[in-house]
Amino acid sequence: MTAAPAYCPHCGTVLVERQREGRSRRFCPDCEWVVYRNPDPAAGVLVVRDDPPSVLLVKRTGPPAAGAWSLPAGYLEWDEPAPEGAVRELREETGLGVDAADISLLATRLRPGANGGYTLVVVYVTSADAVSGTPTAGSDAAAVRYFEPEELESAHLEPEYRSVFDDAIETVASPNDQGAGGSPS
Repeated sequence: MTAAPAYCPHCGTVLVERQREGRSRRFCPDCEWVVYRNPDPAAGVLVVRDDPPSVLLVKRTGPPAAGAWSLPAGYLEWDEPAPEGAVRELREETGLGVDAADISLLATRLRPGANGGYTLVVVYVTSADAVSGTPTAGSDAAAVRYFEPEELESAHLEPEYRSVFDDAIETVASPNDQGAGGSPS
């Protein structure tokens, strides 16, 4: 998250601090514009094989979680819906393609951001049968590979994602236990 602006982006007036909605916020005394600092949105897709049950992860090259295995994900562009951003990040980080219609919402996570503040990560899941291409490490990835559940035990994973990886495998590889398409909970 970047620092709060010093000047109003609408009229150029120097911003002042004011109490608003129980918080100190930057405020424009001329046009009354308020600076709301929200989490940075990100999205990603977990690809799951059912034989053997496994989830595709990337080894991060940069913060946050450099050196850890995590989901292929990244920040959304300002004009990009979350499913489209997730599909783009999957392609950039793994070389795999998938149609946004073939991904399903799995979870959300609020994670500490690389520059302070927080990042809201929207996690989607899809079956390996729905993707095209060969997994190849791309931008922000040192490596890419499938992990079976027992391999996740000893892998250096990005903190707090283990349950999401397990849920992805269970949702896609065992859909008969949950009805058509599984359950995102």
